[in-house]
Amino acid sequence: MKLQENLTVLRKQKGFSQEDLAYQLGVSRQSVSKWESGISVPELERLIEIADLFEVTLDELVKGEQTKKQGIIMTDEQLHRVIRKSREFEYKSRLMIGNIPLVHVNVGYGKKVAKGIIALGNISIGVISIGGIAIGLLSLGGFALGALAFGGVAIGIMALGGVALGYVALGGLAVGIYACGGYAIASQMAFGGKAIGHIAIGASVHGDYCLQGTNFSSQEITHFLQSLPDNIPQWIKIFF
Repeated sequence: MKLQENLTVLRKQKGFSQEDLAYQLGVSRQSVSKWESGISVPELERLIEIADLFEVTLDELVKGEQTKKQGIIMTDEQLHRVIRKSREFEYKSRLMIGNIPLVHVNVGYGKKVAKGIIALGNISIGVISIGGIAIGLLSLGGFALGALAFGGVAIGIMALGGVALGYVALGGLAVGIYACGGYAIASQMAFGGKAIGHIAIGASVHGDYCLQGTNFSSQEITHFLQSLPDNIPQWIKIFF
């Protein structure tokens, strides 16, 4: 039997529709249809995925021969592609919102970009985004950019990270309108080991209104904030 016939037989033995097989392999149903009609042939790494899925050897898949598994001779380039592919994973949910999948996962060797409402990838872009580089409304990553950002370097309206830049920033180094961290720099209020801001609270402080020291009680901070002039925002005074 030819490859396309073997593929059809093995698929039906598993009880898969063409759409089911396409979903398992992360390809379109049209691709599976073309393979089974002989219009096109899967690439080498895809053949290996199909063989693994159906638990057969490449010879059994391609030729329909029941043979013992044997060595496969490949060029260095082919071997590199197979190794690289084995370290990759991509998933797109069937549910789409507009032209965007609800969930897109794309991780592995090299530059992998995930774009979805929920995105997970080496580089991810989504409403909820997780990755080495994450961009989204809610983002988590080595480098995170979003309204709510959490990461090694975080930039957002609210940012939490080793280095945090935001309207409200919390981190080892925090820079923002309001900042809290080991080293905090803020235009309004800074709270940290070293604090620089209009209002500064910490072990080492610099600003217009300062409270210097360590191990403050909530009562001490409250008394300090309540003693600030009337031009200080009221929410700061009642925060504690």
